[in-house]
Amino acid sequence: MPPRFFVGSADAALAAGTDFDLPEAVVRHVQVLRLAPGDAITLFDGRGGSHAATLLDLGKRHALARVGERNTTETEPPFRVTLAQGLAGGDKMDWLIEKAVELGVTGIQPLQAARSVVRLSGDRAQKRQSHWQALVEAACEQCGRNRLPAVAPVTNLDMWLRASGEGNRLLVSPRADQSLPAYATANKESLLASGVTLLIGPEGGLAPEEEDAALRAGFTAVSLGPRILRTETAGLACLATLNALLGGF
Repeated sequence: MPPRFFVGSADAALAAGTDFDLPEAVVRHVQVLRLAPGDAITLFDGRGGSHAATLLDLGKRHALARVGERNTTETEPPFRVTLAQGLAGGDKMDWLIEKAVELGVTGIQPLQAARSVVRLSGDRAQKRQSHWQALVEAACEQCGRNRLPAVAPVTNLDMWLRASGEGNRLLVSPRADQSLPAYATANKESLLASGVTLLIGPEGGLAPEEEDAALRAGFTAVSLGPRILRTETAGLACLATLNALLGGF
C-alpha cells in the first residue's frame, strides 16, 4: 500500500485534480521514507475518506502532490467508545494510546487520579496532550483509519465524573460481579446505538472512594476475569472484547 499521510493541519482542502502543498511535518516524513517524484501516496484530513495522490516535486523544505479521486472507504468499528484512562507513568500512556487507536477508540480522556504516578498540570499537561494527539495521527496513518480520535485535556477524575453524562458508562474493576462480555452481550443494541465510555484506573487502580464516586455517578462496574491486568493492558483488553462481540473485527 502507498504510504499514508495526515494533512489535516494544512490550510488548503483536499480536492481531486488539484496540486497540494504538503505540510512541513509530512515533508520530513516523505524525506525519511526516501520517496521521489512520481511515487504514489495517500492523503487524508481526519474527517473521513482519503485521496490517492502522486508526489510531483520534492525539495529540502517543500513537497507538492497531485490529488486524485476521493476514496470513501472507512475502517471504523460499528460503535463509538471513549477511553477514560487514569494517567500512567513512563511511556505506558504513549503505548496504550497508540494501540487504542489501532483498536478503534473514538476518544481518549486522560484522568488525574489519586494513585496516578504522573502529575500533569498547566503547560506540561498541554504539551503532553499535543504529544498524544500527534501519536494518534501517526497511528491513524499506520492502521488505515481516516477519522482521528481526539485526546481531551487532562482533567481531575472527580471533576470529570460530575460531567460524565449518561448512557453506557463502565467502570472496569477486578471487584465487579459482572463481566464485560456479559454486559456487552446483554446490552449489544444500546452499545451499537449509543456507544460506551470505559473508565480505567492508573497503576494500582482507582482508590475505593473513586470507585464509589463512579458508581454514584451512574457507572456500571464490570470485570475482565480473575486476573489483575496492568493499566496499559486493561483498556486494550476491553477494546478487543468489544470489537469481538460487537462486530468491530
